[in-house]
Amino acid sequence: MIRRQMLVYAALLPTTWTAAAVAQDQGTSPPAAGSATAKPETAPNPDAASKADAAPKRTPAPADAYVYIGWPNDGEVVHISPTSPHIKVWFGARNIGVAPAGTYKPNTGHHHLLIDVPLPPLDEPIPNDKNHLHFGLGQTETYIDLPPGTHTLQLLMADGDHIPHDPPVMSKKITISVRGSATAPGAAQQ
Repeated sequence: MIRRQMLVYAALLPTTWTAAAVAQDQGTSPPAAGSATAKPETAPNPDAASKADAAPKRTPAPADAYVYIGWPNDGEVVHISPTSPHIKVWFGARNIGVAPAGTYKPNTGHHHLLIDVPLPPLDEPIPNDKNHLHFGLGQTETYIDLPPGTHTLQLLMADGDHIPHDPPVMSKKITISVRGSATAPGAAQQ
């Protein structure tokens, strides 16, 4: 992640590449000033750099690692009410450590809870939105608010950059039914 941040910061700086800098980067001697091979200073090709960094490397996962949703259980009917609209969800991990985002220690990662969505691309950072919840502080439980109806939940571990491990460490997708009403007393229902 630090390398990518440095590349981003470097891309934001006004830079020019001289023939000497290009030659040094390629391990050759710079052309003599005024020679026919000397090239004028030009900006680097941003498309070439982005293609090289387009496919981040995935962090290896321990062969026996797995994660699971400890509560609610698959098929669970969860009741909510205006006074208690939250659903507690807790997650577990075996044979893989749980560490905050930004931690680059082998055999560790952090949880992401996928709600009512399929798995995201496994070679990209997991999105961060209402259906892809990040637990980048290393949390192993949360409370979520879901409307009445049927919902799916699935955990997906990811490395310090929110990229799923290789192979992916994910839980079974579970289905829960939420019953009741989260509407506060006196509020208009739609």
